[in-house]
Amino acid sequence: MGNFKAFGNTALVLLISRLFPVCCDITDGNAEHLKREHSLMKPYQGVGNGPSSQWDFWGSTLVTSSYVRLTPDEGSKQGSIWNTVPCYLKDWEMHVQFKVHGSGKKGLHGDGIALWYTKDKLHPGPVFGNQDQFHGLALFLDTFRNDLHGMDRSFPYISAMVNNGTVNYDHGKDGRSSELGGCSAEIRNREHDTYLAIRYSRGRLTVMIDVEDKNEWKECIDIGGVRLPTGYFFGASAATGDLSDNHDIISMKLYQLMVEHTPEEENLDWTKIEPSVSLLKSPKDNIDDPTGNFRGTALTGWKVFLLLLCALLGIVVCAVVGAVVFQKRQERNKRFY
Repeated sequence: MGNFKAFGNTALVLLISRLFPVCCDITDGNAEHLKREHSLMKPYQGVGNGPSSQWDFWGSTLVTSSYVRLTPDEGSKQGSIWNTVPCYLKDWEMHVQFKVHGSGKKGLHGDGIALWYTKDKLHPGPVFGNQDQFHGLALFLDTFRNDLHGMDRSFPYISAMVNNGTVNYDHGKDGRSSELGGCSAEIRNREHDTYLAIRYSRGRLTVMIDVEDKNEWKECIDIGGVRLPTGYFFGASAATGDLSDNHDIISMKLYQLMVEHTPEEENLDWTKIEPSVSLLKSPKDNIDDPTGNFRGTALTGWKVFLLLLCALLGIVVCAVVGAVVFQKRQERNKRFY
């Protein structure tokens, strides 16, 4: 009887894992799936420009035994740190522990941190210390509001962008024209640890945050139809301008997700995939979206209401027209008798 119950439990677990291979929660950090060649952890061995190093850094970045400081709390600084090993995982999840802190009062600090999965690495530029018109994925932890007209959202604000090398990041609009989704989060000057998780699996991008010291993940972004190639590099960068903050990376841990793919997907050359997103509307339409967070999935309630109303009006109009036409024919037929 005990063996039968054990078999039943095992079968149930296998069935659930088959039915829901991607929709499970953010991983608990199973060490078996940790990819150390793509992870940055204390005491930060393998960081530098040596022949055996797996991470390299640039600019104002300072590597200590406790943290990697991308920028100090000083103006006009840029820094970045990059994994020098290209990632060929099709399904992955990155856990980032970070800390943004400084002496500036609320609203008088900047600019923020960017997390990258891109074709090129160590290319300084105007987008949070990295190049513009990049190829790949970027997550922006933006702490300073540039667009004074965009008062419908609070800062700090976390957003995602996928680029094929043709789109510019618009700092003046806080990247809203190219934003795929985002959320507000109080990530600055917290007394406790702050975390962010990025999951990419089967064309779905999910971003979760843990910044409230509750030891639980909260959804920030969930976007389907995302296509990212393999062979890109992970990195983090930060920048300050007239205002400043300390931007620290404590750790970046990459986990492989064990997901089955179809034979067609397995035979595909994933290094040749062009970064793209399939949405029901253009990212530029997001300028007029007060939430700044849309998805290419289900319609919102008011859109469904408008569609039903239009359909109902169409039925009424057709019924009236049909009744008038029928009455006219009846009158015409009476004249022949």
